Amino acid sequence: MPTTWILIADGARARVVEQDPDSRRYRPAFQEAHFGTTAQSKEIASDRPGRSFDSAGEGRHAMEPSTDPQRHAKLSFARELADRLTHAANRNEFDRLILVAAPRTLGDLRSLLPGTVRSKVAVELDKDLTNTPDQELGKHLDQHLRTTARS
Repeated sequence: MPTTWILIADGARARVVEQDPDSRRYRPAFQEAHFGTTAQSKEIASDRPGRSFDSAGEGRHAMEPSTDPQRHAKLSFARELADRLTHAANRNEFDRLILVAAPRTLGDLRSLLPGTVRSKVAVELDKDLTNTPDQELGKHLDQHLRTTARS
């Protein structure tokens, strides 16, 4: 029977579960969950922004950072998840993958996953189920698992 992993993620938390073929319950595919930062941008970049002169005149103003620190942290977290999934795919730890993630995280993962992992993706759901207990995942996922079992 093929092994199907289900990645459940948002920008700062993730876990991978699989469905037990006998009991049909969801269980962790591996022990550790993944955690990124949940800090706000102002907490990540707590230094005052640099100051610059206006291009015309004598005024000065604060310089804005080129990227939002919180967005950068979420993208780094998605990169860590993609690396973990790539490593697992290269070791044939799963046959199929279902991605369940908040919309922006799902988009980040799409762009970061290499072809070897993307070819194993059976379903993508743009839902945030990170706070959903394992015993309630069936309400959201059973239909999609039945669909992937037929393909």
